[in-house]
Amino acid sequence: MTMWGDLGSVAHTIEYREIGGWRTRVLRAGSGPALVLMHGTGGHLEAYSRNIPALAEHFSVVAYDFPGQGYTTPADRDLELDAYVDHLAALLDDLGLERAHLCGESLGGWVAIKFAVAHPDRLRRIVLNTPGGTMAAPEVMARIRDLSQAAADEPTHERIRARLEWLMADPASVTDELVGCRRAIYSQPGFAESMRHVLCLQDPEVRRRNMVTDADLAAVTVPVLVIWTSDDPSGPAAAGMDMADKLPDGQFLFIDGAGHWAQWEQRETCDKAVIGFLCDDAGR
Repeated sequence: MTMWGDLGSVAHTIEYREIGGWRTRVLRAGSGPALVLMHGTGGHLEAYSRNIPALAEHFSVVAYDFPGQGYTTPADRDLELDAYVDHLAALLDDLGLERAHLCGESLGGWVAIKFAVAHPDRLRRIVLNTPGGTMAAPEVMARIRDLSQAAADEPTHERIRARLEWLMADPASVTDELVGCRRAIYSQPGFAESMRHVLCLQDPEVRRRNMVTDADLAAVTVPVLVIWTSDDPSGPAAAGMDMADKLPDGQFLFIDGAGHWAQWEQRETCDKAVIGFLCDDAGR
């Protein structure tokens, strides 16, 4: 199956909505409690294309492109965490969602934590997939910045593939379809400059003032599932275990044989774990 072949199995809509001054691309599918899916740095909603059919059997799924990323309006200023949190709050308002589950990967997980601190009354449960915000390893930040900006500055097949392969435990998991999808996004006018504003969080000083603190974690009042993998290039699984321990109601799930993104063979395991966690009676 392909990304859009998977999505073709479930009824869904894609539209552009004006959210907090950003023309925002939004996908919706399914019915039930709201579940918002949030991608990582330089990503786009297609990152969840293979998860949406299973999740839409249980939830009203919302996937969207962050400000400055995907097909949402390019950024003309640096984007720190408050910009993403404010945009998410405005999105929920626009969609008429008083409360929602959040599922965030990398930058998306970072946003989910900061949103939980700022808007605790708007959340049900949270899933964090190798979330960012607790670590500031210079070599990792430099690698993300260099690969991402190179791909945006010159969106060749080879540079896009190199950026995507960094996410995977097995580079063969990067399909030509995925490369083509991201290449089309990165080739948009103004996207290279937008990427520079997105990557401000890889600057040590900017990152320092946006970090997830122990006080942030202690303030999260809803149940949280932290998922980490065996081959995540952003940091060791111990970082996820430490985060789960510091959350008042945190759980930890380890996925073996996966990188920053899970491989196709781990998709069903991840989907079942997320659905089981979110469908707990206390969380619905």
